[in-house]
Amino acid sequence: MKLTILGCYSATPRALTNTTSQVLEINNHMFLIDCGEGTQVHLRRHKIKFNRIKHVFISHLHGDHFFGLVGLISTFRLLKREADLHVYGPKGIKEIVTLQMKLADSWTNYNLYFHELSSKESQLVYEDDVVEVHTIPLEHRIYTNGYLFKEKEGERKLDVDLAEEANINVAYYRKLKQGFDVENEDGVLIRNESVTRDAEKPKSYAFCSDTVYKEDIVPIIKDVDVLYHESTFLEKHAHLGPKTKHSTAKEAASIAKQANVGTLVLGHFSTRYGGLEGFKTEAEEVFDNVKLSGDGKVFDFS
Repeated sequence: MKLTILGCYSATPRALTNTTSQVLEINNHMFLIDCGEGTQVHLRRHKIKFNRIKHVFISHLHGDHFFGLVGLISTFRLLKREADLHVYGPKGIKEIVTLQMKLADSWTNYNLYFHELSSKESQLVYEDDVVEVHTIPLEHRIYTNGYLFKEKEGERKLDVDLAEEANINVAYYRKLKQGFDVENEDGVLIRNESVTRDAEKPKSYAFCSDTVYKEDIVPIIKDVDVLYHESTFLEKHAHLGPKTKHSTAKEAASIAKQANVGTLVLGHFSTRYGGLEGFKTEAEEVFDNVKLSGDGKVFDFS
């Protein structure tokens, strides 16, 4: 599981800071999460192949989280994209994007599917054989969701040498990986655990931006490997959180601790601050394993 931060600051892009966008690679899938202004430039800068992006997840319809989407969709068209593109986001996102295309008379030459969301309960929005994605209802000034990405349990790991020693026909290897006991060539039942070992623990990632401090998301993100949680303010500006519906670094750490997550990644920083170390310092007063996101940072959680 690899996370590439394309942008992690709030409000507006600046010369040296970019608004929210990130790419999550998990089990050979590549998901684009939020798409702030300039996202396609940052994708090129990090040599991320456009054609690998088939699913885009937008948290909410504030510009610093989706103003790059129309441009990206348009560039895909100019590059003669053929693969389908699925966009998940709040109700209204289809209207915004298609109006732009209509007035510019620049419809896509590939299939563009919108999955509009309006539920205030967590729901499954994407699933295939190896990964599933659930919404995380957040509380912001407008309808907002985070997203929980979860690998499914993989097949057991077969020790081929032990299987050969047990005289098991290769035709049964698939059954063994699926967890079944099988008979060997002599008709003896071979217990699965004697020739296989557990699959690697499925990985999980939760993206939570933007939101006021919201403890009721804890059961949804319980025990995730990595939590990205917005931390717009330091404690000296904590009074702004309830007004703007944002969180502090310490509040993000409290959520991480309650949810027993593996790693907390802080982001969505206000540009009012001269540096970021204060965010890490304040969060570590509550939760130990804290990392600071940064434009261009890559986290490998393999």
